[in-house]
Amino acid sequence: MKLHSNRFAPSSSFPLLRPTLIGAAVLLLCSSQAYAIAPFVVKDIRVEGIQRTEAGTVFSYLPVRVGETFDDEKSIAAIKALYATTFFKDVRLEEENGVLVVIVEERPAISTVDFTGTKEFEKDVLVKALKEIGVGETKIFDKASVDRAEQELKRQYLSHGLYGVKITTTITPIERNRVTVMFNVDEGDAARIKGINIVGNSHFSDKELRETMALSTSGWFTWYSKADQYSKTKLTGDIEALKSFYLNRGYLEVNIESTQVSITPDKKDIFLTINISEGEKYTVSGVKLDGEMFGREEELRQLLLLRPGAVYSGELLTESNKRISDRLGTFGYAFANVNANPEIDRAKREVSFTFFVDPGKRAYVRHMNISGNTTTRDEVIRREFRQFEGSWYDGNRIKLSRDRVDRLGYFKDVTIDTPEAQGTSDQVDVNLTVVEKPTGNFLIGGAFSQSEKVTLTAAISQANFAGSGNTVGIELNTSRYTRTIAFSQTNPYFTDDGVSRSFEIYSRTTKPPALNIGSYTVRQNGTRMSFGVPFSESDTVFFGAGLERTGIETDATSPTRYRDYVRQFSGNADGIGKAVTNSVPLTAAWSRDTRDSAITPSIGRYQRANLEVDLVGNSKYYRAVYEQQWYRPLSRLVTLALKGEVDYGHGFRGTSYPVFKNFYGGGIGSVRGYLSSSLGIVDPITNDALGGAKRLIGNAELQLPFPGGGPDRSLRWFGFLDGGQVYQEGQKMRASELRFSTGLGVSWISPVGPLKLSYAKPLNPKPGDRLERFQFQMGTGF
Repeated sequence: MKLHSNRFAPSSSFPLLRPTLIGAAVLLLCSSQAYAIAPFVVKDIRVEGIQRTEAGTVFSYLPVRVGETFDDEKSIAAIKALYATTFFKDVRLEEENGVLVVIVEERPAISTVDFTGTKEFEKDVLVKALKEIGVGETKIFDKASVDRAEQELKRQYLSHGLYGVKITTTITPIERNRVTVMFNVDEGDAARIKGINIVGNSHFSDKELRETMALSTSGWFTWYSKADQYSKTKLTGDIEALKSFYLNRGYLEVNIESTQVSITPDKKDIFLTINISEGEKYTVSGVKLDGEMFGREEELRQLLLLRPGAVYSGELLTESNKRISDRLGTFGYAFANVNANPEIDRAKREVSFTFFVDPGKRAYVRHMNISGNTTTRDEVIRREFRQFEGSWYDGNRIKLSRDRVDRLGYFKDVTIDTPEAQGTSDQVDVNLTVVEKPTGNFLIGGAFSQSEKVTLTAAISQANFAGSGNTVGIELNTSRYTRTIAFSQTNPYFTDDGVSRSFEIYSRTTKPPALNIGSYTVRQNGTRMSFGVPFSESDTVFFGAGLERTGIETDATSPTRYRDYVRQFSGNADGIGKAVTNSVPLTAAWSRDTRDSAITPSIGRYQRANLEVDLVGNSKYYRAVYEQQWYRPLSRLVTLALKGEVDYGHGFRGTSYPVFKNFYGGGIGSVRGYLSSSLGIVDPITNDALGGAKRLIGNAELQLPFPGGGPDRSLRWFGFLDGGQVYQEGQKMRASELRFSTGLGVSWISPVGPLKLSYAKPLNPKPGDRLERFQFQMGTGF
């Protein structure tokens, strides 16, 4: 390589330097001496030393092209530009027979980022977070960025109360100029809150105020809730919770003056001190409206929850603002703004409010956007929308759209927001975000016993098959006592108008379990189809028909009810033998659903009425069911749930009610604390539970969040009171015969489906009742 040393003019204070352009650049940048470069015309440009970077990338940063003149000014600019890319840790420029040679040494790239010892945070979340600050796979390695990542990681641990955390970062070079970055974390023990001291409170006790806080000292459930682990975020939330507590009780001028957090030298114990200035308790002296109300002042006035003479409440003030804004939103005023201006009379300890109403511009919806649906198709969600693109904004329709999507039961969470469309002043976008949850259940099992030999059980149920919104179920059971082969399918949008279609094909054989004394066999083969027609947003009417062939076989040990049925339809005087009946059940039903969620409702009602009748078969009967569920939030996290059900069946035209259509009671879903399906009279000979033609059930639940679970409704505990009974055809439904129970339980929306556990105490058991205090069920609702 020929070097042109005559192109440089070195200072007398330095020896003759290697005539490279990098030497000139460095000296020009770092020394008061200037070194001039004799300009030359670039014949070609060659890049050396690159491994991952494309030559074209280097060319794009050079301030010179072939055929142009290169001088010391462009040399300095080129070096600055190449260093600024952060791709290279060394850059040199040389000239060789008119060829500009760019010699670089690349910085290593990060091959992998990994963690050891992390328990507090999920590894995938950490990897994603660090990549956003420049430390991730394929990123250029920069020691400063790694140091910042280490400090940020430590800061996150400190915010979670892990003050003893130690983080060591290991950089390991590997082939092809790459490195691996390993964060070795020793989380240490979490610092626990040993004391919470509240200063300045005179109207409320420390205990009352601590109960409003998420942070607490160690207790029975803090191992799960981690409420005794200090977090700055939690403390900020607790400060707001304390202020809200006072504001909702009339203390308009309450102020949290300061908070102190102290930690012991061993970094294991934390003490919190909160200083409060309570102020005085205020009463509302007056409330009035002002602003543009389109002649609806009286209508809007009815929405105000603050009343003159009542104690001031910040919660009622906020809710009043929201109710007026929501009401204006139903007329298209998406940006309505309602502000309540107070006028305080400290002498009288009274406050009056003027609600200024500014509806803003009327808006319409530009786009309805859906996100988070990784499995469910867009159309399955979009067909539940009642707000449409291009139409006026309607707050009620938007809320209804959210509730309908939630009631599908396919999602753990459904949220909706309405940001202003960028670049416009009268348009909004409606963004609906869902979090998918498993909607399928797969059960397979086997068993071997001397009585049943080999038993196989398998069932598949998919409520959102392939994201289509259709429900498909297949059931197979080879138990000696219950043999089932069934296939079912439901299409909620069989037509574009929302008419649903359901059908089922089944073959079932049922025998009493081994613990029963009586023996019988019931074989049922049939099919049924029904259609659901929506008549309103919450009302649907169903019509259906089916074909069913039922055979009952009895012997001398069979319960009396089964032998009576065989005697009626076979003619055998002793009721021993086989009777076969054919039925054509016709069904008509109605349901109304205004719940905000099908899985974890907190408000609304669900009603269902069903009538099944066989007019043309030889087992003439009718069967009526009415059920109602009612939900009411008592607070943000506590819900009261009530359920009632009345069932009635009867035979006509000289036939008795079919014993295989009986209702049963006892267990989860009816009266907890009693053995499943054990309520009602028993056979006088075999002592087996027979069910009945009539049933009355009532349930009440007080549902609360699991300690430490916050607003998460997927895990809750509840207290309950149940009552109910099953009655025979012709038997009077006497309240004195009802059975009651009370107890506690836990419900969990688990990955394999809703799970409910309960422990019950029967309140009025009678001799002969079969009790079962602990029970569990995979299913939904009560």
